[in-house]
Amino acid sequence: MALLLVWLPLAAPIYLFLSHDPNLVTILTMGLLFGGFLWLLRCWGKHVHQQPQLLNYYGLKGTRQNGLDLLKGLGIGLLLVFGLFALEGSLGWLKFETPQPGLPRLIVEGLVSALGIGFAEELVFRGWLLEELQRDYSPKTALWSDAIIFAVSHFLKPLSEVIRTFPGLPGRLLLGWTLVWAKRSSGGLLGLPIGLHVGLVWGYYIINVGKLVQYSDRVSPWITGVDGDPVAGAMGLLFLGVLAVWMRKRAASISE
Repeated sequence: MALLLVWLPLAAPIYLFLSHDPNLVTILTMGLLFGGFLWLLRCWGKHVHQQPQLLNYYGLKGTRQNGLDLLKGLGIGLLLVFGLFALEGSLGWLKFETPQPGLPRLIVEGLVSALGIGFAEELVFRGWLLEELQRDYSPKTALWSDAIIFAVSHFLKPLSEVIRTFPGLPGRLLLGWTLVWAKRSSGGLLGLPIGLHVGLVWGYYIINVGKLVQYSDRVSPWITGVDGDPVAGAMGLLFLGVLAVWMRKRAASISE
């Protein structure tokens, strides 16, 4: 509620005067929302937990290991996305289109967008939310609660859109588990989950926005992804499941 009270007076004029450019409105309002969250987070750490360095506690540390984990996660995420589409292409389920002249610019734009999304969502869900849950609940309860809230947050949209995109819910839930295990496997650092998130978003952005593939309709969308969403299909869940098992084993080995 406090975040809404801080954000709304700033966001309302943007919606009123820039309604002709929805993309710019989204960028500005979400940027303000995240800025407000960071400001409140600082207050939260100082007055509630008496921890002035709360971001460090959440795993956002400027260490070499965190940076290497971020790059490693980014590479894994990209390989997962491109590997999925490459396999589906080899099976004849889709064909690759000729890249458009503006592809290099799109790749850069996709990276910037993915970095923003990955950093913001991981700080909120695997940083603040997960650590707050782990203060009061068991690791298992915190894992489930964090993943469910993360998945459901992607469906805060009009009912028609919720119904249309609902097949993607299990994939978001699985991704939520995976990113929690990724953080735990890194000793509580956020570099790996941020990198994985960025890699997955960036890879899909390049493929989707760049219109690099065309599905052949030889198999059901329930296999390749309903509405073109890879994690809303069996193959996407399979690839994500492999990553989840790997991260879970890494996290288990750290806790032993």
